[in-house]
Amino acid sequence: MRLSRYFLPILREVPKEAEIVSHRLMLRAGMIRQEAAGIYAWLPLGKRVLDKICDVIREEQNRSGAIEILMPTIQSADLWRESGRYDDYGKEMLRIKDRHERDMLFGPTNEEMLTEIVRAYVKSYKDLPLNLYHIQWKFRDEVRPRFGVMRSREFLMKDAYSVDLDFESAVTAYNRMFVAYLRTFARLGLKAIPMVADTGPIGGNHSHEFIILASTGESEVFCHADYLKMATPGTDVDFGDAAALQGIVDQWTSLYAATEEKHEPEAFEKVPQSQRLSARGIEVGHIFYFGTKYSEPMAAKVAGPDGVERPVHMGSYGIGPSRLVAAIIEACHDENGIIWPEEVAPFRVGILNLKPGDAATDEACDALYAELQARKVDVLYDDTDERPGSKFATADLIGLPWQIIVGPKGLAAGTVEVKRRADGSRETLPITAALSRILE
Repeated sequence: MRLSRYFLPILREVPKEAEIVSHRLMLRAGMIRQEAAGIYAWLPLGKRVLDKICDVIREEQNRSGAIEILMPTIQSADLWRESGRYDDYGKEMLRIKDRHERDMLFGPTNEEMLTEIVRAYVKSYKDLPLNLYHIQWKFRDEVRPRFGVMRSREFLMKDAYSVDLDFESAVTAYNRMFVAYLRTFARLGLKAIPMVADTGPIGGNHSHEFIILASTGESEVFCHADYLKMATPGTDVDFGDAAALQGIVDQWTSLYAATEEKHEPEAFEKVPQSQRLSARGIEVGHIFYFGTKYSEPMAAKVAGPDGVERPVHMGSYGIGPSRLVAAIIEACHDENGIIWPEEVAPFRVGILNLKPGDAATDEACDALYAELQARKVDVLYDDTDERPGSKFATADLIGLPWQIIVGPKGLAAGTVEVKRRADGSRETLPITAALSRILE
């Protein structure tokens, strides 16, 4: 993409309404624009990051055996009355009526709708296990939306729902998602720690939040410091091996880790003092096992091997891609702007033409641009007439992992400069070597 043809409304001033780093940088980098309290338009740069995060989530959900569907944003209130949650959910639910005066709502979550789908089509234990997920917009009318997309009213959510015959197989389903989440967050450049958590309005009796440590976190969390050194499960993990999955979960739950609501000071004091870690944390994922909480009142039953019908056991598993954009920025930034992990960067490479209109620099930049595009590398070519200092500032602000800086002086010696955003390192290389350095 040529920057001269792109829509990138950079702000040079720090927005006064932005309270935390991610909100400030997302506004300054032209990623989002607020349209109402807690409701944002995603501009091109932000949309690219959001899509890449969804791609990673989707790949890891598919790897674990989950199957993607798409459920509507508007739901019938009757489903929620069946489960008993319609009156209990509170003012966070946006309740509406259609033209026929039927009670509807903008879905804050999809347990009821998924249960309704299951009871319509799943009749036998032979159809199980099943895990269905979708990536869809949700709405929760927060009393005080703040921190940009970190705590907004409208947000994008990946929610998965497992359906199993009994408790034992439901635990295996829970473990699949547990391991899939560890892999997902690692690929996004985050060290997420699973912590025992409160189930909240979703309900159930088993729950973990996946927390990243950040000074701007919403609440205090407590854990053993060894979590920061644990190795993430690799691509060779077998999601069909229940024992292996249980072993991974056992390892990742063997040490103390709890959110503020579940914190037990006496248990935490048993952790060696040098290994106690208390910090602020940001929730990036939440998983629940809730058994028959929805299937029983909504009569979602299957026939077991003995022919007896029984309510299915279920769990739900959430990741907020829109929230993750902000969380990644909170964990990956410096005084100059965002430092995107390469997996989710809006563009992997930026080409900075320091003298547009100069035949030699234009020719070199055009050749680099064509070659990177041919190699399927996402590249942003800054061909604008801005001053070099402004170009450097923009590239750092929007967090391009690699920058190829092309100027007449370097080209006269047959070289370009390659900058790595993560550590600020610079190398002066011949053009072919610069390409090799980035593509290696």
